[in-house]
Amino acid sequence: MVIISRLMLLHALLLLFLSSFLASSGQMVLAKGNKNGYVREACSVTRYQELCVHSLAQFSNTAGTSPSKWARAGVSVTIGEVKKVRAFLAQLKRNGGFIGRNRAALSDCAEVFDDALDELHRSLDVLRKLSKTTFSTQMGDLNTWISAALTDEDTCLDGFSFQVQDNNNNNNHNNNKKKQIKLLQRRVQNVSYITSNALALVNKLATTGIESFVDQDKS
Repeated sequence: MVIISRLMLLHALLLLFLSSFLASSGQMVLAKGNKNGYVREACSVTRYQELCVHSLAQFSNTAGTSPSKWARAGVSVTIGEVKKVRAFLAQLKRNGGFIGRNRAALSDCAEVFDDALDELHRSLDVLRKLSKTTFSTQMGDLNTWISAALTDEDTCLDGFSFQVQDNNNNNNHNNNKKKQIKLLQRRVQNVSYITSNALALVNKLATTGIESFVDQDKS
């Protein structure tokens, strides 16, 4: 009789443990699902949605359903990516080896990326100081600046010749420069996609209006 009672007790404890474990696991899955849902909902307005989800997933906890927070996150991530490309351009200039058209294009590209960075920093400053009285003007400024940054990025590669000039018949040198230009092309393209996504998130904020911003950011 004592043995049966102990077995029943152990069985009850086991059931209690399993129910607690399953409940906890279910809450974790639900929480993760909510986080993924937040970023996917925010990114649904962007052109490059999977890139948006990948680059902004880390903000799901803090941004939630707030259009203004997602817009800030989008611009903040864009600034970080633009800085990486700017650093790569500086590295290419330090290494040297570009001649003719590509040498001039490298300097021009670095200059327009400086401009893009300034425009994005101005945009982030505005997003941190949204005002009900000037909201419409702020949204107009943001659209202008981020669109200008996107144009800067798109024009960066215009001056490059992807057929690298012959340099004393040094094929290894030429092949290396071709690879560097192709890598730069991929990086610039990627950052332009991210900038496009940031612009879409800002436009989403503009359509939701200041009331949505005030209500959600105070919650």
